[in-house]
Amino acid sequence: MSRFKTSSEEEIQRINRLQRDLFDKLYHFFEPPLPDGVIERLEEIVACGNIVKGATVLDVGSGTGILVPLIHNRKPQRIYACDLSEAMLEQLSKNYPHVETILADVRDLSMPEGSIDVVFISACYPNIVDKIGAFANLGRMMKPEGRIVISHPLGKGFIHSLKESIPFPLDDFPDEQEADALLKPFGFKIENLIDEPQLYILVATKMIK
Repeated sequence: MSRFKTSSEEEIQRINRLQRDLFDKLYHFFEPPLPDGVIERLEEIVACGNIVKGATVLDVGSGTGILVPLIHNRKPQRIYACDLSEAMLEQLSKNYPHVETILADVRDLSMPEGSIDVVFISACYPNIVDKIGAFANLGRMMKPEGRIVISHPLGKGFIHSLKESIPFPLDDFPDEQEADALLKPFGFKIENLIDEPQLYILVATKMIK
């Protein structure tokens, strides 16, 4: 668990500010069209959420809403989009006005306990600074047997290619052992892990107490 030691509050806020400033400037680069094959991989990611009609879904690090239409097609009752970037969320609201946007770090969300069925963390896991705080809060907010899907439609290698050009640290995606060490203390069980050159998907469920 030492790898996931929480940084100081000052450091968390500093890195979050760097991320917010960068993504506020670059939000338009995250709009379609998407590279070849990405939409099909995003559909596979959303399918892993097993969204049922009437579900409540949280999209963490939503950006401009690349997952939203795929989530919406599965007829959830409510979609929440959480991001650090105000510009990202403003664009998402223009594209998808039915989505409820929240400008916040996921660790600071104050949604009711046991209120969320499915959480997507797509292309965002490496950016989460306080992973212990984030997953502790997600564990609190999620319903028993709810599903969390951590993913990237371009795979682990894409993150490695960014590390030298980004002004803040990016973590690697976890292998199964690392993911279990991080998630199990907060009530999650690893169900599946796909780690391919251009696709990473980790699925975990919230265990019943």
